[in-house]
Amino acid sequence: MTDPIPQVGAPDPDKRNSPVLDADEEYAVDPDEEIGVCYFNGVAYPIGQYVRSGTELLHCEGRGIWVRRGEVRSAPGGGTLAE
Repeated sequence: MTDPIPQVGAPDPDKRNSPVLDADEEYAVDPDEEIGVCYFNGVAYPIGQYVRSGTELLHCEGRGIWVRRGEVRSAPGGGTLAE
């Protein structure tokens, strides 16, 4: 069984990356800069997509911003567990 949440690794500062915020943080976005995707290491992900960056679970939300949604660790027998 494959894990449906892609592991994207650490952000590469030389590639396009959308901002990553904690769930309780606010981020002012210029309406002219709003986009319907989040970028991680130059790859576009649709709004609603989850990815793992190391053990962090990130969710692509409106305005093209990643929001931290917790930690993910390996489950016994493979797969992942969200905390």
